[in-house]
Amino acid sequence: MKNSSKIILASLAMSLIAFNTVKAQENRAKFGVKGGINFSNLYTDNVDDQNVLTGFNVGLFAKLPVTNSISIQPEIYYTEKGSELTYNNTFVSGTAKFKLNYIEVPVMLVANLTKNFNVQFGPYAAYLIDGKTTNESNGGTFNFSDNINKDDFNKIDAGIAAGLGIDLETISFGVRYNYGLTKVGKERNFAGTNYTFPDGKNSVLSLYGAFSFN
Repeated sequence: MKNSSKIILASLAMSLIAFNTVKAQENRAKFGVKGGINFSNLYTDNVDDQNVLTGFNVGLFAKLPVTNSISIQPEIYYTEKGSELTYNNTFVSGTAKFKLNYIEVPVMLVANLTKNFNVQFGPYAAYLIDGKTTNESNGGTFNFSDNINKDDFNKIDAGIAAGLGIDLETISFGVRYNYGLTKVGKERNFAGTNYTFPDGKNSVLSLYGAFSFN
């Protein structure tokens, strides 16, 4: 939780800096909507999980210029994370999905390398609002869908994000990677032994499009 607190404080600090400096700049602030496709999984400290779950994200953004080539871009959006496992054994085959849905607030430092091309970097913090585990087996014998109990998971997800973007007047496109620094599961105790389940952190690659109103 210490890492989460530091990331949240960093996000707030970057937002305050942006609002205090944007008034003195000639460039206009931009406001708009953005959304895209997520390719997410859960990774551990030692081994990356290659089971990718496809989801989406949608929300709002503000691009606040600090200089002619530097901006601060706070965002707020709904985003789907989790992982997917496809299995096939002697008894049954199918697909199991672990879905976690968040309200996420990244605060990105955006640097324009050219007029239309930028790089982005910054912290993010997210709040878990709901989730679900599902299983779809061939033949339907083992199909189920259960809502998760949010109390069994960390409600706060926090980490760092980096990406690349292309600006075309009021339309933008880009790719971004979110690297989680907090574990999805809470620490538990069984028979005097502490463990964490799920013992993984969120990892999300996103492709997005954005439209600014001004």
